[in-house]
Order: sequence, then structure tokens, then C-alpha cells
Amino acid sequence: MAKKRPRVCGIGPAFEVIGGKWKAQILWEMHTDAKRFGELKRLVPGISEKMLTQQLRELEADGLVHREVLVAVPPHVEYSCTPLGASLNEALGPIADWGERYEKARAKGR
Repeated sequence: MAKKRPRVCGIGPAFEVIGGKWKAQILWEMHTDAKRFGELKRLVPGISEKMLTQQLRELEADGLVHREVLVAVPPHVEYSCTPLGASLNEALGPIADWGERYEKARAKGR
């Protein structure tokens, strides 16, 4: 059995939580206010309902997203960032800025 190696920095745990194609995008869309499932589906183009459900469950299990069932007619669910999720969103801001600069630089180089 292989021994677990100690982590050298926090990048590993951070990307374990938001790794993949969708989680960071989903979390980012909740940075201003709570969103309903349908809103998130529209705001994250290309994601299937099944994948959105799975990603939201994982974000909730990791303590980044709060799921609230609202009693209304018809009943609905809202998703919002927890304080931990909000702090991660703050960290994602500079990464998003870098991504925009990277896209522009790549477009110029083509």
C-alpha cells in the first residue's frame, strides 16, 4: 500500500474541491446571490441537468454551497454560497481575470 505524501501547498486541496469543468463555473454564478436550479442551468451553458445536480450535491457535501428548499407554490430550491464558498469565489476572481488575459493573448497570437 502506497503511503500518502504530505501536501506541499494548498493548490492540491483547492483543485480537489473545484476541479473539473463545471464546479468553479457553478460556484462563480452564485457569487452575487442565490440561484434556482433553472437559473444555474441557463447560466452554465452546455451542462446537463444530471451533471448540474451531481456537481451541486458535491459542492454542498464539500461545504461550499447551501441548498434551501423554499415552501412556496410550487415549491422550489435555491442554492447559495456558504461563507467557505464565498471565500473560494474571492480566490477565483484573479484566476478568472488571468483566464480572460490568456484568451486575449492566445487570440492575438493566432
